[in-house]
Amino acid sequence: MTVIGSGTRHSVGSARDAKPKQARRRGRRFDALPYALVLPLALFIVALALVPAAVTIVESFFRVQELNPPTVFDGLGNFRRLFSDSTITASMGNTALYVVIGVILSTVLGIVMAVTLQRPFRGRSILIAVLVLPWALPGVVEGIVWTGIWDSNTGLLNSVLSSLHLISNYHVFLGQNRLLTIFAVEMVQVWQMTPLSTLLILASLQNIPHELYEAAYLDGSSTWDAFRRVTLPLARPGIAIAMVQAIIATLNVFDQPYVLNGAAQTGASLTEQTYFVSFQNLDFGEGYALSLLITVATLIVSLGVVKLVYRPVEY
Repeated sequence: MTVIGSGTRHSVGSARDAKPKQARRRGRRFDALPYALVLPLALFIVALALVPAAVTIVESFFRVQELNPPTVFDGLGNFRRLFSDSTITASMGNTALYVVIGVILSTVLGIVMAVTLQRPFRGRSILIAVLVLPWALPGVVEGIVWTGIWDSNTGLLNSVLSSLHLISNYHVFLGQNRLLTIFAVEMVQVWQMTPLSTLLILASLQNIPHELYEAAYLDGSSTWDAFRRVTLPLARPGIAIAMVQAIIATLNVFDQPYVLNGAAQTGASLTEQTYFVSFQNLDFGEGYALSLLITVATLIVSLGVVKLVYRPVEY
């Protein structure tokens, strides 16, 4: 609107629009405080994660041998030597078994425990607190604890089986039979991983509206039908995350096999071989290459599981 008076024309509308524009300019002032608060954490992540990752990728293509200097570019030579080494290929098979056993058992047990804890009952909070303890313990401590169970001379398992007259002689569970060794070692890791899987799946179950179960029962569904058609589909985000954390843990398993089985090849994992190659053989080039392979395998398998299992849920 334009007002004409005393030979002067004033635009009222433009005067009104000027104030919001000035307010928007003041609102767009750069606020450095959020960036200052995030900067220390960002630098910490870059220093401890991104820089070592970049060094690993670059050095994996060089021959880095402390006993055979100098460092020279080797292309894919480190990777070729890894795949031609029988101990490395055997460890790949061992690690694959660790992943299959660990992911399946920890996920199934996590679902069972989460469904058990889904409804409130007396002592539920205490049970959850006790459940978290194995996950909170370091892997080395768990390996030492379970040594008292698997030990061939004074182990608890041999004592129990002998007392029940199920065996006549004490058995060696670790170091002789490959499958038995891998299963025994992975049981220790499953004991550690299952609490976290349970909590992740339980978080998904807590978000499922109770009305859905009531509707299912009114339609004539049994408890098993409600579990299969309501619980499992709606808990898939939590199950997918639980499986991914189990994959990451099992692909990078080191503490349990090293404490329980030492350097024996019957249960050696790829992460153990990384340690042996780098710090015993002092071949850091192959160690970098093996670390890169483990990282790539972890990413590929984890993304595959997320693609197959994860589904967005809307209520």
